[in-house]
Amino acid sequence: MKCITLIKKIYLFINRKYYTSSSNLLIKKLRKSGVKIGDGCIFRYPKTVIIDITRPYLITIGNNVDMNINFKIYTHDWASHVFIAKYGQMINSSGCVNIGNNVYFGADCTILKGVNIGDNSIIGAGSIITKSIPPNSVAAGNPCKVICSVDEYFKKRLKLAPLEAIELVNKFYERYGKWPKINDLREEYIYFNKGNILSKFSSYSDFLNWCKDYKKEK
Repeated sequence: MKCITLIKKIYLFINRKYYTSSSNLLIKKLRKSGVKIGDGCIFRYPKTVIIDITRPYLITIGNNVDMNINFKIYTHDWASHVFIAKYGQMINSSGCVNIGNNVYFGADCTILKGVNIGDNSIIGAGSIITKSIPPNSVAAGNPCKVICSVDEYFKKRLKLAPLEAIELVNKFYERYGKWPKINDLREEYIYFNKGNILSKFSSYSDFLNWCKDYKKEK
């Protein structure tokens, strides 16, 4: 009996290690278990993900959902552990978790039972989502609450992002004693990429000179 139990534990360990080795494999496993997941979804750190699949039919994840490190979904709790001992009564406790399309989760987010998260939403790092979040919202906190609309946040980011690009370029120089090359910039290409709404430079060198001059002015 002990040998069978040990073999089962080893099998489960290897099985989990395999399916959490990539986002695609984890998604495949969850779908096979009964969780509904749309297209274009990604688990950034699948080994850290905890999805409650005791009731997989209660979980729906839409298209283009980006889930970060330590992402968790729970469709039930076991508070009845206390009720049984105190009152001699078990009480069921479960609820659906529905995530819409085009949703981003920062690091360390936890979704509890009975929660709907609307389309086009951004959930900040460290959020504990205990109540539903309407579409087109930016929300964060414990408990998670709506901070502003996505439209408002987008306008705010349009103003702040260039200043962050300047800081990034100059901090790179301060740290390494040389200016970054194009390949060193993971996102800032938008300022010299034709067709982008933030593009206002004809070349990378013009963008770099702007960052240098801005620091001198400051």
